[in-house]
Amino acid sequence: MPDLAFAVIGAEAVTDAAAPEIAFRMHVSDASGEPIRSISLRCQVRIESPRRRYAEAERARLVDLFGETSRWGQTLRDLLWTNAAATVGPFEGETAAVLPVACTYDFNVAVTKYFDAIEDGEVPLLFLFSGTVFYANPEGVLQIEQIPWSSECSFRLPVRVWKDMMERYYPNTAWLCVRKDVFDRLHEYKMRRGIPTWEQTLESILP
Repeated sequence: MPDLAFAVIGAEAVTDAAAPEIAFRMHVSDASGEPIRSISLRCQVRIESPRRRYAEAERARLVDLFGETSRWGQTLRDLLWTNAAATVGPFEGETAAVLPVACTYDFNVAVTKYFDAIEDGEVPLLFLFSGTVFYANPEGVLQIEQIPWSSECSFRLPVRVWKDMMERYYPNTAWLCVRKDVFDRLHEYKMRRGIPTWEQTLESILP
């Protein structure tokens, strides 16, 4: 029976994707020595927010997520980033794999708010693995096992990876999603006053 272990050893932004995406490089090992035919891997990625120190400016920007810092003892909790999937090809002993994680710049999403609030340093991540492993027993017969829920690893993602990626895909831009009726009112306001751009429209109603 396979005895799998997973480790995330690096991360980089995918430069040619249709949308922002980070590729996490993984090391996968099997202590059993049995031939692994493939792994259908699932992974929940979580941000371990309490395991990081925050500068004063970061704390101010994180009020929207965790409330006032005086309450962080009760409110500062892990954040679910995403659920990702990958396929690991045949190997014996150990191999390398890539876990692609799609990213969004929607500021209605808690993870976007979190990364935008962080100035520099690293973000502690927890990877919780599950899925199915296909392997051959000593007689060469295909076997199937589930990856145990205890399979996990940690990784500290440099904040610069996320920020540089978003700057590459959305240079000097931020996305804001609003209700359709609110957008219609804003659009009417823009047209009625003959304002050429959305930036100028928002600036005209800001103090």
